[in-house]
Amino acid sequence: MSGWAVVFPGQGSQSVGMGRAFFDHYALSRLTFEEADDALGYKLSQVIFEGPTARLEETEVQQPAILVVSIAVWRALKHERPHFQPDLALGLSLGEYTAYVAAGSLPFSDAVRLTEVRGRAMQNAVPKGSGGMVAALGLTQHLVEEICQAASEWGLVELANFNAPGQFVISGYVTGLDRAEELIREAGGRAVRLAVSAPFHSRLLEPAGLAVQDALSTIHLARATFPVIANVDAELCWEPEQIVPRLVAQVSHPVRFEDGVRCAQERGAHRFLELGPGKSLSSLIKKIDRSNQTFPIENPEALRKALELV
Repeated sequence: MSGWAVVFPGQGSQSVGMGRAFFDHYALSRLTFEEADDALGYKLSQVIFEGPTARLEETEVQQPAILVVSIAVWRALKHERPHFQPDLALGLSLGEYTAYVAAGSLPFSDAVRLTEVRGRAMQNAVPKGSGGMVAALGLTQHLVEEICQAASEWGLVELANFNAPGQFVISGYVTGLDRAEELIREAGGRAVRLAVSAPFHSRLLEPAGLAVQDALSTIHLARATFPVIANVDAELCWEPEQIVPRLVAQVSHPVRFEDGVRCAQERGAHRFLELGPGKSLSSLIKKIDRSNQTFPIENPEALRKALELV
């Protein structure tokens, strides 16, 4: 056991220009972007590097874009350290798909197309603008659950992300979320409306799960070379029969990221490489347990520093 885990970010971590330095510095990273362009039939790389921001933020573009950048970083790491093998991997929502690519279970080109399908299905599951998500900060899980129940009298609201102690995300109809925000503030917490236009990881997304299931039925998954911790139940997954139903369920069920990190710790992981755009997962991992060591890698300089430890 090396004590290393690799983690991959989800939606919201994107920015125009992300991954460009890896494209410029590593041939394998450049090939990753080119493979994605071929898989989708258009220049996703151009949108990633040049924008416009509004196009990159479209869910069906954002999801494969983040996956591509994260795998470009992973391949650069493996180029520099071919024998590096983490003990396990995990990701946040979309990042779980990236983890299965890194683990050799989900073929990269298939994953690019799959996440485009997933993004489009998640956006189209409810009428645009009728649903959304709110971060609920500074409250206990029990209190957030009570707020969801009370707010659901105005429109369905459910817990969607268990990110870290005192850091949750709720999801549902805008009418219910408006009321939930009021209740969060009344309870002494902080409510932050997220820049998404659909109620991800709620039961309202069940139609999107069916689309993911159909897409997965056409893809051959292999046994993972290292285990991936599933979002829906924080279980270690190697085999396709473990992976597929969990990816299908993940669309409409809560992401239990805190449980996933604690599962990783229980199995000896205490050093976490965050591969891809942003540093949000490193922040959450430290909030879960300050003893965890985190190494966000979103540019070649950060990779070089991490390589001194790997």
